[in-house]
Amino acid sequence: MDQSLSRRTMLVALGAGCFARPSLAQGPAAFPSKPVQLIVPYPAGGAVDLAARLVAEKLRSEFGQAVVVENRPGANGMVGAAAVARGEPDGHTLLMAPREVFGINPILMPQQAIDAKRDFAYVGVVATGAYVLVVNPALGVNSFAELVALAKTRELTYASFGKGSMAHFNIEALARRLGVKLVHVPYRGAPPAVTAVATGEVALTIATPPAALALMQSGKVKALALGDKRRLPQMSAVPTMAELGFTDDPLLPNFFGLALPAGTPIHIVEKLSTASARAIAAPDIAAKLEASGLVPSPGSPSEMARLVADDLERFGRLTRELDIKPGE
Repeated sequence: MDQSLSRRTMLVALGAGCFARPSLAQGPAAFPSKPVQLIVPYPAGGAVDLAARLVAEKLRSEFGQAVVVENRPGANGMVGAAAVARGEPDGHTLLMAPREVFGINPILMPQQAIDAKRDFAYVGVVATGAYVLVVNPALGVNSFAELVALAKTRELTYASFGKGSMAHFNIEALARRLGVKLVHVPYRGAPPAVTAVATGEVALTIATPPAALALMQSGKVKALALGDKRRLPQMSAVPTMAELGFTDDPLLPNFFGLALPAGTPIHIVEKLSTASARAIAAPDIAAKLEASGLVPSPGSPSEMARLVADDLERFGRLTRELDIKPGE
């Protein structure tokens, strides 16, 4: 070997190393270094959109960078979710989505090719939203116990937000525990499902407290049980499932959580997790969330990842038990 060439090669390598060391010493790159895009996979105006805009407002103040909320609906939330999953893992593309996008849709919509365990770095839960069980007043029941007794004598219909929705899984799971048979009538979303109960097309469904409250006040629906740990001030007469004797909550609440593309550096994940928790703890943000029926519920990245993993197992099992075919 040409010794002079070997020596030159070694010097070049050493020189490159000298240039690399100061770069490593500088530590992780500053974040955020440009505007953050917060994708909401649903149209503007819903609860997910509200939560995202409230959090974005606080992140914008804390980071000194624009945090732009972009509504990217389609395929029941999966268009926006896929955009984030395939985004650059630098922290500047963020997803705010509800429980079903992470724990149900990947099971029922395999054509979207989203792997909830593999494709996301979870930041944490931001808020939870309980469901209230409502019935049409013409049913003639005034309590949860009376509803169960009636369901044991005749088949009752219930509305869901669509096959594989939170309403479908929650009500079916509850019916199985109670040993009653309920007939599923799927609708295209929560608003028409709740309206169907109010008009008497079906006997019952679950609804968010804000959606149920106006119909309760007008006498169009009657609320019998709340899937929460405590009663809500705006519907203080409605008992919780715990008060009705359930040790766990058979009406799983929805949650809204933040996620990043998989591979996002941990220091960015943690920074966003801390900042979003601080945002929803702010009194003005917490008050606005609660007014919309949401409860500020900050959670760590590991806690959200565990929730998603549990949901994939739970809803996967229910999908098999209810014989719901992927793609239906």
